[in-house]
Amino acid sequence: MRLLREPGAVLGLALVALVQLGPEAQAVEPISVGLALAGAAASALTGLISYPRLYCYFAECCLQRPGARAGAALEEHLDKKLFGQHLVKRVLVKAVTGFLNNANPKKPLTLSLHGWTGTGKNFVSKIVAESIYEGGLNSKYVHQFVSTLHFPHRQNITQYKDQLQSWIRGNVTACARSIFIFDEMDKMHAGLIDSIKPFLDYYEELDGVSYRKAIFIFLSNAGAEKITEVTLDFWRRGKRREDLELRDLEVALSVSVFNNKNSGFWHSSLIDRNLIDYFVPFLPLEYKHVKMCIRVELESRGYVVDEEIVARVADEMTYFPKVERIYSDKGCKTVYTKLDFYYDL
Repeated sequence: MRLLREPGAVLGLALVALVQLGPEAQAVEPISVGLALAGAAASALTGLISYPRLYCYFAECCLQRPGARAGAALEEHLDKKLFGQHLVKRVLVKAVTGFLNNANPKKPLTLSLHGWTGTGKNFVSKIVAESIYEGGLNSKYVHQFVSTLHFPHRQNITQYKDQLQSWIRGNVTACARSIFIFDEMDKMHAGLIDSIKPFLDYYEELDGVSYRKAIFIFLSNAGAEKITEVTLDFWRRGKRREDLELRDLEVALSVSVFNNKNSGFWHSSLIDRNLIDYFVPFLPLEYKHVKMCIRVELESRGYVVDEEIVARVADEMTYFPKVERIYSDKGCKTVYTKLDFYYDL
């Protein structure tokens, strides 16, 4: 886990600060920031930094890929690596591409991903990050928070609120296109996430900082029961899974999450004020989707796909409901460790 950066660390010292700022530093004279450089060295440094494209060959830049390229990369990776989630693909590609192509968005893009463990929420957030920044989750412009790690103690909630606001303010100041990922929202203390509500609202600036180009992604198991209920009802009525539309789930999902006392979104102003742009449902995975995950994992390890082993591993998974046994209760999460049993790695 990459350490969270305090806002003061964004600027650094002297030459380090100038290099970290990259293209944004082109208007800054080296002497004005206290760099005691010889005239020729200062001139060379200023010349290099004056060319953003050249600079970006040597260091990571804020918004490394333009919207169209990021959208194309996102769509390609989702098509190849994500199974059984037609709604996720449809919503995310349009939402992320459209947002990045908008030079003047009215508010940050805010996505809330919901579903059972193993259905792909963390995997998708990783793909979104990689489609925008080559470093993905390791990029200095992508910031990941895990509730049980970063906000473990309820009695410290006031301190967490201050820290969270400070972290977001500092990182957006450094890069307007920062990405913030909040994992385990179902384990976050109620009321904490409301501290970032001003950053998600329709403000042009707050204390001289605009948050409109940032992306916020929330991951949660909350609402998974409602998603399964709707999906199973669809199946029992003889309808195709792929015919499920976002409108069949989004309203019921948002209400379920808002009223869930075991969720960081319980009675949250983010939902009450309609600041979350999309509630994205991850459907429970069927037997055929588990087999797809197994095949892709085998290929990624360099093995020829053996359908007998694919079937064995898929059969070892447990499925629900008890009678129909349609959906994997762990999605694809344990596929990777189960494959270790069949191969010497």
